[in-house]
Amino acid sequence: MGYERLQEAVAAITDLSGRKNYSAALVLGSGLGSYAAALPNARAIPYSEIPHFPAPRVEGHSGTLYSVEVGDEGALVFSGRVHFYEGWDLFDVVFGVRTAALAGCHTVLLTNAAGGVNRDFDVGDLVVLRDHINLTGRNPLHGPNEDRLGTRFPDVSDAYSAELRRAMKPVYEQCEVPYKEGVYTWFTGPSYETPAEIELVRRIGGDLVGMSTVPEAIALAHMGVRVGGISLVTNMAAGTTDEPLSHGEVQEAAEHARAKFEALLDSLLPILVADPD
Repeated sequence: MGYERLQEAVAAITDLSGRKNYSAALVLGSGLGSYAAALPNARAIPYSEIPHFPAPRVEGHSGTLYSVEVGDEGALVFSGRVHFYEGWDLFDVVFGVRTAALAGCHTVLLTNAAGGVNRDFDVGDLVVLRDHINLTGRNPLHGPNEDRLGTRFPDVSDAYSAELRRAMKPVYEQCEVPYKEGVYTWFTGPSYETPAEIELVRRIGGDLVGMSTVPEAIALAHMGVRVGGISLVTNMAAGTTDEPLSHGEVQEAAEHARAKFEALLDSLLPILVADPD
C-alpha cells in the first residue's frame, strides 16, 4: 500500500513537471521558502496537487515542490516539510524524500534551522552535518519492511556522506563561508528543549538540536541515497545564554542569513546533481 502511494506521487510529479528524470533533491528549512522559485526553469507544483503528499502546518514552511534545472540535470526542491510534532505519522514525514528517491534522485541535501549547543558555534553559522543522535525513540522504519525500498536493517554509519562533505568543503571556502561540522540531535518538539536536556546533549556529543531531518536521513539511508545536511544556527539552545527561546527569533535569524545561505546553495547544486560514481 505505501509503495503504491509513493509510485502514484512520482507519476504525478513526472506528469505535472514534464520531466522524467531527476538527479538530486533539496529540502528547504525555515526561511528559505522563496529560494526555489528563482532557479532556472522552475516549475511550481503545490503539494496539494500531488497524491498523498502531506502539507506543512507551520508558519515559515510553504508547501510547494519545484522542478528545476541544474545544467543539464533535473532537481527537485521541497519548499517546506512536515514535522512529526504536527501530528503526522512518520511515514508521512518522510514521504516527500522517499518520493524524490523513487523519482531517481541519487543525492538529497537536507537543510534546517537548529539550536546551537556547541559553544564554538554562532548564530548564523551554516553547519554541515556529519552525524545525528536520535533521542526520540521513534524511527520511520518501524513496522513491516518494504523490501522494494530497502533492507530490513540498513547501515547508517555514513548517513551523512563523508564523500559529499569533502566535496562541500571547498565550496564553502569559495563562498567565504566558515566551514564547520556538527552532530545534529533530534527532539520531537514542538516545545523547545530544557537547559538540562541541552546539557545532556552536550555531554553525549551533540552540537545542534532540532525537530526535523533525522527521520528523512534514516529513510534515505534505507533507500541507499547519498545524503548531505546543513543546519543554520538560528539561536543558541536553552541554558547556553540567558535569552528566552521563540519561533519568531528563529524566523528572524533565518531571514538575516538567507542571502548567504542561498548563495551557498547556488554553488552546491552542481555538486549535488553530479553522478557520485
